[in-house]
Amino acid sequence: MWLFILAELSVFALFFLLFSALRRYDPETFNAGQQLLHPVAGLVNTLVLLTSSGCVAEAIVRLRQHRPGALGWWLLSIPVGALYIPIKLWEYKQLVAAGHDLDSNAFFTGYFLLTGFHLLHVVLGLVILLFVALRIKQGAYRQGQISGAESSACYWHMVDLVWVILFPLIYVIH
Repeated sequence: MWLFILAELSVFALFFLLFSALRRYDPETFNAGQQLLHPVAGLVNTLVLLTSSGCVAEAIVRLRQHRPGALGWWLLSIPVGALYIPIKLWEYKQLVAAGHDLDSNAFFTGYFLLTGFHLLHVVLGLVILLFVALRIKQGAYRQGQISGAESSACYWHMVDLVWVILFPLIYVIH
């Protein structure tokens, strides 16, 4: 799992570097594009992912300590994290309705590719969280044997970390 996470972070890092290089080459286009984004939606998505990761972290603590409530916290992480999807899709809809898409300019190409790639990771992460929730419900994770849940939590935290970097890169930094 750590190799997979490292590979994913490396791909995102390359995208971040490319986006930053393109911004440096054409700051006017990037600043103009940034003004058309919805920073409140980006901030809400940041809070959504952080909250969901917090729920996963609490579930892991409870699994490690063999305390009740792990399933409840894990299950809570799923709908909270899933809120990211309609918010991001609403944001895409608003931008496309205003005439901005992948082909508009370098900023929007980068924006849609980066956030779309991240959105795919969110969807995969939610599927993984759901699978682990079913395994918790089945009693698959006994004390000292929770590496599958921990690996899944690490992936979800990676998705969160990427957004924590992506949000200021796209919405805040000029």
